[in-house]
Amino acid sequence: MDFMQYITENALILIPALYIVGLVIKNTESISDKYIPLILLFLGVIGAILLIDFTIEAVIQGILVTGATVYTNQLFKQSKKDS
Repeated sequence: MDFMQYITENALILIPALYIVGLVIKNTESISDKYIPLILLFLGVIGAILLIDFTIEAVIQGILVTGATVYTNQLFKQSKKDS
């Protein structure tokens, strides 16, 4: 994952946090799966802003950590599939 070099150390904690939130949302029947990445994006950006400060860098970090979270989730799903 080459893009991991662009995520600041302060924002790394958001990846497992967003992953856990995504799992909780996934088990909520009232929210469709197609909205989970969008919800995580919103939470990732808000989390990065709270951790870093309200800057464009924080917004970018929020986008990056959300991408890493969704990518990690897809890696787990794809690795469980039979070839």
